[in-house]
Amino acid sequence: MTENQPKLVLEGITREFAGHVAVNNLSLTLEHGQVTCLLGPSGCGKSTTLRIAAGVDREDAGRVLLDGKLISGGTVHLPPEKRSIGLMFQDFALFPHLNVVQNVAFGLKGNDSRARALEMLERVGLAHQADKYPHMLSGGEQQRVALARALAPKPEVMLMDEPFSGLDNRLRDGIRDETLGILKEEGTAVLLVTHEPEEAMRMADQIALMRRGEIVQIGAPYNIYNNPKDREAAAFFSDVNVICGKVVNAQTDTPFGQFFAPGMADGTKVEIVIRPQHLRIDFDRNGKGPNPTPQEGVPARGLVERARFLGSESLVELRMEYDNSLLRATVPGVFLPKEGTPLWLSMRRDRCFVFPAGNNERCIPVGTGK
Repeated sequence: MTENQPKLVLEGITREFAGHVAVNNLSLTLEHGQVTCLLGPSGCGKSTTLRIAAGVDREDAGRVLLDGKLISGGTVHLPPEKRSIGLMFQDFALFPHLNVVQNVAFGLKGNDSRARALEMLERVGLAHQADKYPHMLSGGEQQRVALARALAPKPEVMLMDEPFSGLDNRLRDGIRDETLGILKEEGTAVLLVTHEPEEAMRMADQIALMRRGEIVQIGAPYNIYNNPKDREAAAFFSDVNVICGKVVNAQTDTPFGQFFAPGMADGTKVEIVIRPQHLRIDFDRNGKGPNPTPQEGVPARGLVERARFLGSESLVELRMEYDNSLLRATVPGVFLPKEGTPLWLSMRRDRCFVFPAGNNERCIPVGTGK
Protein backbone atom coordinates (compact mmCIF):
# COMPACT_ATOMS: atom_id res chain seq x y z
CA MET A 1 0.00 0.00 0.00
CA THR A 2 1.37 3.45 -0.94
CA GLU A 3 1.27 6.31 1.54
CA ASN A 4 -1.63 8.09 -0.19
CA GLN A 5 -3.52 4.94 -1.15
CA PRO A 6 -7.25 5.13 -0.23
CA LYS A 7 -8.33 2.48 2.25
CA LEU A 8 -11.52 1.40 0.45
CA VAL A 9 -12.78 2.32 -3.00
CA LEU A 10 -16.20 1.58 -4.52
CA GLU A 11 -16.00 2.24 -8.23
CA GLY A 12 -18.97 2.33 -10.61
CA ILE A 13 -21.10 0.05 -8.42
CA THR A 14 -24.46 -0.98 -9.89
CA ARG A 15 -26.95 -3.42 -8.36
CA GLU A 16 -30.38 -4.43 -9.63
CA PHE A 17 -33.16 -6.49 -8.06
CA ALA A 18 -35.88 -7.84 -10.36
CA GLY A 19 -35.36 -5.02 -12.83
CA HIS A 20 -35.22 -2.31 -10.15
CA VAL A 21 -31.93 -0.41 -9.98
CA ALA A 22 -31.09 -0.17 -6.28
CA VAL A 23 -27.61 1.31 -6.79
CA ASN A 24 -26.65 3.09 -10.01
CA ASN A 25 -23.00 3.63 -11.01
CA LEU A 26 -21.97 4.66 -7.50
CA SER A 27 -18.38 5.61 -6.66
CA LEU A 28 -17.07 6.35 -3.17
CA THR A 29 -13.65 6.52 -1.50
CA LEU A 30 -12.86 5.93 2.19
CA GLU A 31 -9.61 7.23 3.64
CA HIS A 32 -7.68 5.84 6.60
CA GLY A 33 -9.09 7.16 9.89
CA GLN A 34 -11.98 8.94 8.17
CA VAL A 35 -15.67 8.59 9.03
CA THR A 36 -17.88 8.74 5.94
CA CYS A 37 -21.66 8.82 6.37
CA LEU A 38 -23.85 7.49 3.59
CA LEU A 39 -26.96 9.56 4.21
CA GLY A 40 -30.33 9.31 2.55
CA PRO A 41 -34.00 8.31 2.90
CA SER A 42 -35.13 4.73 3.34
CA GLY A 43 -34.97 2.73 0.12
CA CYS A 44 -32.33 4.87 -1.61
CA GLY A 45 -29.73 2.06 -1.75
CA LYS A 46 -27.58 2.84 1.31
CA SER A 47 -27.69 -0.60 2.90
CA THR A 48 -27.23 -2.34 -0.45
CA THR A 49 -24.06 -0.30 -0.98
CA LEU A 50 -22.79 -1.27 2.46
CA ARG A 51 -23.55 -4.96 1.91
CA ILE A 52 -21.60 -4.88 -1.35
CA ALA A 53 -18.63 -3.29 0.42
CA ALA A 54 -18.84 -6.02 3.07
CA GLY A 55 -19.04 -8.82 0.52
CA VAL A 56 -22.43 -9.97 1.83
CA ASP A 57 -23.97 -8.99 -1.51
CA ARG A 58 -22.35 -8.78 -4.92
CA GLU A 59 -22.45 -5.96 -7.45
CA ASP A 60 -23.77 -6.45 -10.99
CA ALA A 61 -21.19 -3.99 -12.32
CA GLY A 62 -18.24 -2.07 -10.92
CA ARG A 63 -15.54 -3.10 -8.48
CA VAL A 64 -14.39 -2.84 -4.87
CA LEU A 65 -10.76 -2.23 -3.88
CA LEU A 66 -9.12 -2.49 -0.44
CA ASP A 67 -5.70 -0.82 -0.16
CA GLY A 68 -5.60 -0.75 -3.96
CA LYS A 69 -6.20 -4.50 -4.23
CA LEU A 70 -9.25 -5.78 -6.11
CA ILE A 71 -11.52 -7.68 -3.70
CA SER A 72 -14.67 -7.74 -5.84
CA GLY A 73 -15.33 -7.20 -9.52
CA GLY A 74 -15.53 -9.35 -12.61
CA THR A 75 -14.56 -12.91 -11.66
CA VAL A 76 -13.06 -11.82 -8.32
CA HIS A 77 -15.14 -11.91 -5.14
CA LEU A 78 -13.37 -12.20 -1.80
CA PRO A 79 -15.73 -13.53 0.90
CA PRO A 80 -16.56 -11.27 3.88
CA GLU A 81 -14.38 -13.16 6.36
CA LYS A 82 -11.27 -12.51 4.26
CA ARG A 83 -11.76 -8.76 3.77
CA SER A 84 -10.51 -7.44 7.14
CA ILE A 85 -13.75 -5.47 7.34
CA GLY A 86 -15.80 -5.14 10.53
CA LEU A 87 -19.60 -5.08 10.48
CA MET A 88 -22.15 -3.52 12.83
CA PHE A 89 -25.85 -3.63 12.09
CA GLN A 90 -29.03 -2.23 13.63
CA ASP A 91 -29.61 -5.64 15.18
CA PHE A 92 -26.64 -6.20 17.48
CA ALA A 93 -26.88 -9.97 16.73
CA LEU A 94 -25.27 -11.06 19.99
CA PHE A 95 -25.36 -14.78 20.69
CA PRO A 96 -27.76 -15.33 23.62
CA HIS A 97 -26.08 -18.58 24.74
CA LEU A 98 -22.63 -16.95 25.01
CA ASN A 99 -21.60 -14.56 27.75
CA VAL A 100 -20.22 -11.12 26.96
CA VAL A 101 -16.53 -12.03 26.72
CA GLN A 102 -17.35 -15.11 24.63
CA ASN A 103 -19.41 -12.95 22.26
CA VAL A 104 -16.50 -10.55 21.80
CA ALA A 105 -14.00 -13.38 21.34
CA PHE A 106 -16.19 -15.20 18.82
CA GLY A 107 -14.31 -15.58 15.55
CA LEU A 108 -10.93 -14.68 17.01
CA LYS A 109 -8.14 -17.18 16.59
CA GLY A 110 -5.19 -17.99 18.81
CA ASN A 111 -4.58 -18.45 22.51
CA ASP A 112 -4.85 -14.75 23.21
CA SER A 113 -8.45 -14.43 21.98
CA ARG A 114 -9.86 -14.05 25.50
CA ALA A 115 -7.20 -11.47 26.39
CA ARG A 116 -8.03 -9.47 23.26
CA ALA A 117 -11.75 -9.69 24.06
CA LEU A 118 -11.16 -8.43 27.60
CA GLU A 119 -8.98 -5.63 26.25
CA MET A 120 -11.78 -4.44 23.97
CA LEU A 121 -14.35 -4.71 26.76
CA GLU A 122 -12.09 -2.51 28.85
CA ARG A 123 -12.04 0.01 25.97
CA VAL A 124 -15.83 0.22 25.94
CA GLY A 125 -16.10 0.26 29.72
CA LEU A 126 -17.67 -3.18 30.13
CA ALA A 127 -14.87 -5.36 31.47
CA HIS A 128 -16.85 -5.77 34.69
CA GLN A 129 -19.75 -7.28 32.69
CA ALA A 130 -17.60 -9.93 30.97
CA ASP A 131 -19.37 -12.93 32.52
CA LYS A 132 -22.92 -11.69 32.05
CA TYR A 133 -25.22 -12.73 29.19
CA PRO A 134 -26.72 -10.36 26.61
CA HIS A 135 -30.24 -10.44 28.09
CA MET A 136 -28.79 -9.11 31.35
CA LEU A 137 -27.52 -5.92 29.66
CA SER A 138 -29.23 -2.68 28.68
CA GLY A 139 -29.59 -1.68 25.03
CA GLY A 140 -26.66 0.72 25.31
CA GLU A 141 -24.47 -1.95 26.87
CA GLN A 142 -25.39 -4.44 24.15
CA GLN A 143 -24.42 -1.87 21.54
CA ARG A 144 -21.02 -1.43 23.16
CA VAL A 145 -20.50 -5.20 23.26
CA ALA A 146 -21.32 -5.33 19.54
CA LEU A 147 -18.77 -2.56 18.92
CA ALA A 148 -16.12 -4.41 20.95
CA ARG A 149 -16.78 -7.59 18.98
CA ALA A 150 -16.54 -5.78 15.65
CA LEU A 151 -13.24 -4.11 16.64
CA ALA A 152 -11.64 -7.16 18.27
CA PRO A 153 -10.21 -8.61 15.00
CA LYS A 154 -8.59 -5.20 14.28
CA PRO A 155 -10.46 -4.53 11.03
CA GLU A 156 -9.02 -1.99 8.62
CA VAL A 157 -12.52 -0.80 7.69
CA MET A 158 -15.69 -0.65 9.80
CA LEU A 159 -19.10 -0.76 8.12
CA MET A 160 -22.03 0.36 10.28
CA ASP A 161 -25.69 0.10 9.22
CA GLU A 162 -27.94 2.30 11.40
CA PRO A 163 -26.23 0.92 14.55
CA PHE A 164 -27.76 3.46 16.95
CA SER A 165 -31.36 3.49 15.77
CA GLY A 166 -32.44 0.92 18.37
CA LEU A 167 -31.36 3.14 21.27
CA ASP A 168 -33.61 5.67 22.96
CA ASN A 169 -32.81 9.35 22.54
CA ARG A 170 -31.53 9.66 26.09
CA LEU A 171 -28.69 7.21 25.42
CA ARG A 172 -28.04 7.75 21.74
CA ASP A 173 -25.86 10.86 21.77
CA GLY A 174 -23.56 9.54 24.48
CA ILE A 175 -23.14 6.14 22.82
CA ARG A 176 -22.46 7.75 19.43
CA ASP A 177 -19.79 10.00 20.91
CA GLU A 178 -18.12 7.10 22.75
CA THR A 179 -18.17 4.98 19.60
CA LEU A 180 -16.74 7.77 17.47
CA GLY A 181 -13.94 8.33 19.98
CA ILE A 182 -12.93 4.66 19.95
CA LEU A 183 -13.02 4.43 16.17
CA LYS A 184 -10.87 7.55 15.87
CA GLU A 185 -8.35 6.15 18.37
CA GLU A 186 -8.16 2.92 16.39
CA GLY A 187 -7.60 4.87 13.15
CA THR A 188 -10.27 2.80 11.42
CA ALA A 189 -11.84 3.88 8.14
CA VAL A 190 -15.59 3.98 8.76
CA LEU A 191 -18.62 3.86 6.49
CA LEU A 192 -21.76 4.66 8.48
CA VAL A 193 -25.20 4.28 6.91
CA THR A 194 -27.91 6.50 8.38
CA HIS A 195 -31.12 8.27 7.44
CA GLU A 196 -30.69 10.84 10.22
CA PRO A 197 -29.02 14.11 9.17
CA GLU A 198 -28.21 15.00 12.78
CA GLU A 199 -26.32 11.75 13.23
CA ALA A 200 -24.36 12.30 10.02
CA MET A 201 -23.50 15.88 11.00
CA ARG A 202 -22.42 14.73 14.47
CA MET A 203 -20.19 11.85 13.38
CA ALA A 204 -18.95 12.36 9.83
CA ASP A 205 -15.79 13.81 8.39
CA GLN A 206 -17.48 13.38 5.02
CA ILE A 207 -21.15 13.03 4.07
CA ALA A 208 -22.26 11.32 0.88
CA LEU A 209 -25.89 12.29 0.27
CA MET A 210 -27.70 9.50 -1.57
CA ARG A 211 -30.95 9.59 -3.51
CA ARG A 212 -32.58 6.97 -5.74
CA GLY A 213 -29.47 4.79 -5.93
CA GLU A 214 -26.98 7.57 -6.64
CA ILE A 215 -24.72 9.89 -4.66
CA VAL A 216 -25.98 13.37 -5.49
CA GLN A 217 -23.57 15.38 -3.33
CA ILE A 218 -20.51 14.66 -1.22
CA GLY A 219 -18.48 16.86 1.10
CA ALA A 220 -17.70 17.92 4.65
CA PRO A 221 -20.79 18.41 6.86
CA TYR A 222 -20.41 22.21 6.97
CA ASN A 223 -20.09 22.50 3.21
CA ILE A 224 -22.91 20.14 2.30
CA TYR A 225 -25.26 21.86 4.78
CA ASN A 226 -24.42 25.40 3.68
CA ASN A 227 -24.05 24.70 -0.06
CA PRO A 228 -26.78 22.18 -0.94
CA LYS A 229 -26.99 21.07 -4.55
CA ASP A 230 -30.74 21.54 -4.85
CA ARG A 231 -33.93 22.11 -2.89
CA GLU A 232 -34.25 18.43 -2.02
CA ALA A 233 -30.74 18.38 -0.57
CA ALA A 234 -31.41 21.49 1.51
CA ALA A 235 -34.72 20.10 2.78
CA PHE A 236 -33.13 16.80 3.84
CA PHE A 237 -31.13 18.56 6.56
CA SER A 238 -33.87 20.81 7.94
CA ASP A 239 -37.27 22.33 7.32
CA VAL A 240 -37.22 24.91 4.54
CA ASN A 241 -39.43 27.69 3.24
CA VAL A 242 -39.83 28.06 -0.52
CA ILE A 243 -40.65 31.28 -2.38
CA CYS A 244 -41.26 30.99 -6.11
CA GLY A 245 -40.16 33.41 -8.79
CA LYS A 246 -39.32 33.87 -12.45
CA VAL A 247 -35.99 35.06 -13.85
CA VAL A 248 -35.79 38.36 -15.71
CA ASN A 249 -32.35 39.79 -16.51
CA ALA A 250 -30.60 37.33 -14.14
CA GLN A 251 -32.78 38.22 -11.17
CA THR A 252 -36.25 37.47 -9.87
CA ASP A 253 -38.81 39.71 -8.20
CA THR A 254 -40.62 38.52 -5.07
CA PRO A 255 -42.59 40.13 -2.24
CA PHE A 256 -39.27 40.06 -0.36
CA GLY A 257 -37.48 42.06 -3.03
CA GLN A 258 -35.15 40.96 -5.80
CA PHE A 259 -32.88 37.92 -5.76
CA PHE A 260 -29.98 37.28 -8.09
CA ALA A 261 -30.21 34.22 -10.34
CA PRO A 262 -26.91 34.24 -12.26
CA GLY A 263 -26.59 31.99 -15.29
CA MET A 264 -30.33 31.31 -15.55
CA ALA A 265 -32.23 32.16 -18.72
CA ASP A 266 -35.08 34.66 -18.75
CA GLY A 267 -38.41 33.00 -17.99
CA THR A 268 -36.88 30.24 -15.85
CA LYS A 269 -39.00 29.43 -12.81
CA VAL A 270 -36.92 29.37 -9.64
CA GLU A 271 -37.33 28.30 -6.02
CA ILE A 272 -35.83 30.56 -3.37
CA VAL A 273 -35.14 28.36 -0.37
CA ILE A 274 -34.50 29.56 3.17
CA ARG A 275 -34.43 27.73 6.50
CA PRO A 276 -36.77 28.87 9.31
CA GLN A 277 -33.90 30.01 11.55
CA HIS A 278 -32.73 32.47 8.90
CA LEU A 279 -35.99 34.40 8.66
CA ARG A 280 -36.05 37.58 10.73
CA ILE A 281 -39.23 38.54 12.58
CA ASP A 282 -40.16 42.19 13.27
CA PHE A 283 -43.18 43.71 14.97
CA ASP A 284 -45.92 45.56 13.11
CA ARG A 285 -46.02 49.32 13.67
CA ASN A 286 -49.43 50.60 12.63
CA GLY A 287 -49.30 48.62 9.38
CA LYS A 288 -45.66 49.30 8.71
CA GLY A 289 -42.61 47.10 9.04
CA PRO A 290 -38.87 47.71 9.14
CA ASN A 291 -37.11 49.51 6.33
CA PRO A 292 -35.63 47.43 3.49
CA THR A 293 -31.89 46.72 3.67
CA PRO A 294 -29.43 45.28 1.14
CA GLN A 295 -28.72 42.39 3.51
CA GLU A 296 -32.34 41.39 4.23
CA GLY A 297 -34.28 42.87 1.33
CA VAL A 298 -37.90 43.97 1.56
CA PRO A 299 -40.01 42.78 4.53
CA ALA A 300 -43.39 41.12 3.93
CA ARG A 301 -46.30 40.98 6.38
CA GLY A 302 -48.14 37.93 7.66
CA LEU A 303 -50.52 36.93 10.45
CA VAL A 304 -49.56 34.44 13.13
CA GLU A 305 -51.38 31.16 12.62
CA ARG A 306 -49.62 29.18 15.32
CA ALA A 307 -46.68 29.49 17.72
CA ARG A 308 -45.07 26.63 19.63
CA PHE A 309 -42.26 26.43 22.18
CA LEU A 310 -39.80 23.63 21.26
CA GLY A 311 -37.41 23.82 24.19
CA SER A 312 -34.43 25.83 23.02
CA GLU A 313 -36.41 27.80 20.43
CA SER A 314 -39.89 28.81 19.36
CA LEU A 315 -41.51 28.01 16.01
CA VAL A 316 -43.84 30.66 14.59
CA GLU A 317 -46.05 29.93 11.56
CA LEU A 318 -47.32 32.93 9.59
CA ARG A 319 -49.99 33.13 6.90
CA MET A 320 -48.54 35.61 4.41
CA GLU A 321 -50.78 38.40 3.13
CA TYR A 322 -49.29 38.50 -0.36
CA ASP A 323 -50.48 35.02 -1.43
CA ASN A 324 -51.89 33.28 1.69
CA SER A 325 -48.90 30.91 1.82
CA LEU A 326 -47.56 29.60 5.13
CA LEU A 327 -43.99 30.40 6.19
CA ARG A 328 -42.22 29.11 9.29
CA ALA A 329 -39.67 31.01 11.34
CA THR A 330 -37.77 29.98 14.46
CA VAL A 331 -36.33 32.26 17.13
CA PRO A 332 -34.17 31.37 20.15
CA GLY A 333 -35.90 31.11 23.52
CA VAL A 334 -39.57 31.79 24.22
CA PHE A 335 -41.58 33.82 21.68
CA LEU A 336 -45.27 32.94 21.53
CA PRO A 337 -47.31 35.69 19.83
CA LYS A 338 -51.07 35.19 19.78
CA GLU A 339 -52.94 33.88 16.74
CA GLY A 340 -53.75 36.70 14.32
CA THR A 341 -50.87 38.95 15.44
CA PRO A 342 -49.42 40.81 12.43
CA LEU A 343 -45.63 40.38 12.06
CA TRP A 344 -43.12 41.15 9.35
CA LEU A 345 -40.62 38.70 7.89
CA SER A 346 -37.31 39.48 6.20
CA MET A 347 -35.00 37.04 4.41
CA ARG A 348 -31.23 37.12 4.89
CA ARG A 349 -29.73 37.18 1.40
CA ASP A 350 -26.58 35.32 2.43
CA ARG A 351 -28.68 32.43 3.75
CA CYS A 352 -30.97 31.98 0.73
CA PHE A 353 -30.49 29.40 -2.01
CA VAL A 354 -31.85 29.95 -5.52
CA PHE A 355 -32.52 26.78 -7.55
CA PRO A 356 -34.29 26.13 -10.87
CA ALA A 357 -37.83 24.96 -10.10
CA GLY A 358 -37.59 22.20 -12.70
CA ASN A 359 -40.87 20.33 -13.13
CA ASN A 360 -42.36 21.56 -9.87
CA GLU A 361 -45.74 22.74 -11.14
CA ARG A 362 -46.72 23.91 -7.64
CA CYS A 363 -44.05 26.59 -7.77
CA ILE A 364 -45.99 29.49 -9.26
CA PRO A 365 -44.26 32.91 -9.13
CA VAL A 366 -46.21 35.32 -6.99
CA GLY A 367 -48.43 37.66 -8.99
CA THR A 368 -48.19 35.76 -12.28
CA GLY A 369 -51.22 33.53 -11.81
CA LYS A 370 -49.61 30.93 -14.00
